[in-house]
Amino acid sequence: MPQIEVILPKMGESVAEATIIKWVVNEGDTIEADDPLVEIATDKVDSEVPAPEDGVLVKRLCEEGDVVEVGKPIAIIDTGGEGESPAPDQKSTEKKETAEPATASTAAKTESPRPAPVAEEAITGLIPRTGDSGRFYSPLVRNIAKEEGIGVAELEKVEGTGKDGRVTKKDILSYLPERDANGSAAEAAPAAPAAAAEAAPQAAKAPAAKTSVLKPGPDDEIIEMDRMRRMISDHMSHSKHTSAHVTSYVEADMTNIVTWRNKWKNKFQEREGEKLTFTPIFIEAIVRAIKELPMVNVSTDGERILKRKHINIGMATALPSGNLIVPVIHDADQLNLVGLAKKVNDLAKRARENKLKPEEIQDGTYTVTNVGTFGNVMGTPIINQPQTAVMAVGAIRKKPAVIETPEGDFIGIRQLMFLSHSYDHRVIDGALGGKFVRLVGDILEQFDVNREI
Repeated sequence: MPQIEVILPKMGESVAEATIIKWVVNEGDTIEADDPLVEIATDKVDSEVPAPEDGVLVKRLCEEGDVVEVGKPIAIIDTGGEGESPAPDQKSTEKKETAEPATASTAAKTESPRPAPVAEEAITGLIPRTGDSGRFYSPLVRNIAKEEGIGVAELEKVEGTGKDGRVTKKDILSYLPERDANGSAAEAAPAAPAAAAEAAPQAAKAPAAKTSVLKPGPDDEIIEMDRMRRMISDHMSHSKHTSAHVTSYVEADMTNIVTWRNKWKNKFQEREGEKLTFTPIFIEAIVRAIKELPMVNVSTDGERILKRKHINIGMATALPSGNLIVPVIHDADQLNLVGLAKKVNDLAKRARENKLKPEEIQDGTYTVTNVGTFGNVMGTPIINQPQTAVMAVGAIRKKPAVIETPEGDFIGIRQLMFLSHSYDHRVIDGALGGKFVRLVGDILEQFDVNREI
C-alpha cells in the first residue's frame, strides 16, 4: 500500500504510554527510512521514533504535548507506488485496535511466563483501566493512586491535561498537595465497603508525602527542576517510601585488582580500543555473588516475592547536566570481562550523549553505583525500584593494614575500598544482606593477579 501508519513502539513492559515532545518533520516533508520522525518522552527516558520507510509525511495524528498509548498510530506516511490509498478510515482503525489484544495474547502464550501481569495486578489494585467517565488511566497513574489511597471516585475528579482529558503523572502529582490541604481524601465519595476496607490499611501504611513550602529570601534564586530531575525526585522519594532500607558495609582489599589493572590497561586499550575501568570488575563480582545467593535478585509487592531468572545489572551514570540515569546490562552473567568492559563503556558514553534506547534502561534486577568516582569513601544508596538491593563502591585508597602471613602479622600499605550494600528489609534480612556484601568483597580480594584477558 502507498500509505502506512507509524505506530508508537513498545518501550519496555512497564511503559504504557509516551508524551509527544517535538515533531521533527512537518506534514508534506520527505523523509528517509530510519530518519527521526518525532521526539517522545516516557517516565523513564526520552527517545526518538524513526520513520519505518522512505516517503512523505502525509498526516500527523497527534500534537505536541499529547499522551499516546503504545501501539497506537501517530502518523501516516505515503511511501509512493502506483495509485493512492486514502488514510485509514475509522472501521479499519477499529479493526486494527481489536486485533492488537489478540496478538499480545498469542505472544504471551508462546513466550515464557513474565512477571509483568502479576506486577500490574499488584500495582493497580482496585483502580480500573477505564473509569466510569470512560477516561483511560495508565498503570503509572493507577500505581500512584493506589499508593496515595486515592479511590476510583476521587481519581475521576482529578483534572486531566492529557489527550481527551486523560490524567497524566504530572496531573496526579500536582493534585496531591491540594488534596492534603483541602482534606479531599476524607471528603471523596467512599468506594464499595470491601474496597474501602482494603484501601484503609493501605492508606495507613503509605501516607501521602507533604510538600514543603518554599519561602525564598530577598537574595535567593529559585531554580525550576528540569523534567529528569523531577523524575529522579519522584523515583527516589517513592523508593524510600516503599522499601525498608538498611545498609551493611565491608572493607575490601583491592591491591591485587589495582596491580592487575595497572599491568593490563594499556594493553587492553591498544588491543580492544577500549578503556579498562574498575566497573566491569565490580559487576563481574556482583554477578558471581548473585549466582551464589540468588534471593538478592528479587522483587516484591509486599506480599509476594518474585525471584528473577535473569541477572540484569544497572549501572548508575552521572550525566553532564548533573542528573543521573541507570542504563542496564541485560544478562550480565552471559558476558566475560571483555564483553562487560565494552558494554559498560558503550552504555556510559551513549548515556552522556542522551542516545540510550528505552529498552536499555528497563528491567534491571540489581544496581551498582560508583561513589568513589567523586572521591567518596562510602555511601548509602537508595534502592532502584522495583529492585530490592543496590551496592555502592567507594574510592580505592592506600591505607596501612595488618597483613597476616604464616610467618606472622605485619603492617603494610594496601589498596582498600568500602562496599555499601543497601537492601529492602521486607525481603532481605541482615544475615543475607550482610553475607552478600561480604561475598562480593571476598571475590574481589581473591582476584587472580596472574589472570589473562
